[in-house]
Amino acid sequence: MTGMSMAITRRNMLRATSALVGGALTLGSFGALAQGAGTIKVGILHSLSGTMAISETTLKDVMLMLIEEQNKKGGVLGRKLEAVVVDPASNWPLFAEKARELISKEKVDAVFGCWTSVSRKSVLPVFEELNSILFYPVQYEGEESQRNIFYTGAAPNQQAIPAVDYLMSKEGGSVKRWVLAGTDYVYPRTTNKILEAYLKAKGVAPADIMINYTPFGHSDWQTIVADIKKFGSAGKKTAVVSTINGDANVPFYKELGNAGLKATDIPVVAFSVGEEELAGIDTKPLVGHLAAWNYFQSSDDKANKDFIAKWKAFTKNPKRVTNDPMEAHVIGFNMWIKAIEKAGTTAPDAVIDAMVGVSVPNLSGGLSTMMPNHHITKPVLIGEIQADGQFNTVWQTSGTVVAEEWSPHLEGSRDLISDWRKPMSCGNFNVKTGKCGGKGA
Repeated sequence: MTGMSMAITRRNMLRATSALVGGALTLGSFGALAQGAGTIKVGILHSLSGTMAISETTLKDVMLMLIEEQNKKGGVLGRKLEAVVVDPASNWPLFAEKARELISKEKVDAVFGCWTSVSRKSVLPVFEELNSILFYPVQYEGEESQRNIFYTGAAPNQQAIPAVDYLMSKEGGSVKRWVLAGTDYVYPRTTNKILEAYLKAKGVAPADIMINYTPFGHSDWQTIVADIKKFGSAGKKTAVVSTINGDANVPFYKELGNAGLKATDIPVVAFSVGEEELAGIDTKPLVGHLAAWNYFQSSDDKANKDFIAKWKAFTKNPKRVTNDPMEAHVIGFNMWIKAIEKAGTTAPDAVIDAMVGVSVPNLSGGLSTMMPNHHITKPVLIGEIQADGQFNTVWQTSGTVVAEEWSPHLEGSRDLISDWRKPMSCGNFNVKTGKCGGKGA
């Protein structure tokens, strides 16, 4: 593996500095540790049916494991944790309804959930209105920072931009032509808007960028894969950047194999395909295709090996795999526990304030820190699909990357930062005007 230089922008310097300051801050005492009868309820808001169940069911399972483990340690603040599981069934409006049920009826102290950005956008107003906390564990498009949400998945500069940089590099294949293929909803469209602007800024001609969207659950990929094959036959090295989500990935990769499109011809780098999605696919024709994540099961770190052993024991299934969004839930859950202990209460306002500056181990041998923008620092890894459905890491950052919640590549966003510490408490502070706006605040 080799490193690639990562530019440190003024925005990242501001964030890095504020994280150190935030880590040094301590909250005043909230009184004696909460005593009480009753459990601390943890909401789990993941699709257990529908097109996204292939990805989200595992996240429900890992949350149950984490809660069980914490209870074996005595819970937190002298109280045990209780999981409250609901199924929003890959139905985006139902996510909001189920979130309201968890907060208002079940009285949960925090919620861990959602996968797609449309589900997160659906529940965001509910968490804001009812002043509860959501931990969101999946890579997303950025362009958002909300006080009640903690984003433990990757922002575009922690996944999409490094993946494109890698493919542009000599070791990544010196790619000159780009297919941006995604599911038709907010995450792929916004991510591809950022990537299109980034590619053009790097000198890529509009004619060398092909963009395609398909609905959730799309299954007929023959024509689209044929178009990709034709687009890649123009004499320039071509790659596919895939933001295809859910079970549509299974027929997509099968059709790549049927069309004889090998990684040596047109490599695919995926942002939503991990070990769980590959578990149901014959991966032999896909060997060499890529995924960009912040964690792979193949990580050799002791913490990861211990986690995998606990996971297989908990599920009683030696074939169950781990993946990146699972690690994001591990990080978010452990941060939440530390913030509760720091605040001495589960009250949302106190926990939200306590979260900034909290650091916990990730599963790749480093630490992840919650920044003032409610995003965490993460390493970036690019892996090649292996015949056994695992990934071989071919490139990674030398350390963790600070998330850019507002993209420097989009007009209207490049001057914005987020800082949810008092007295600023702003999701979109404009560094040029010195004012907090309404967007994302």
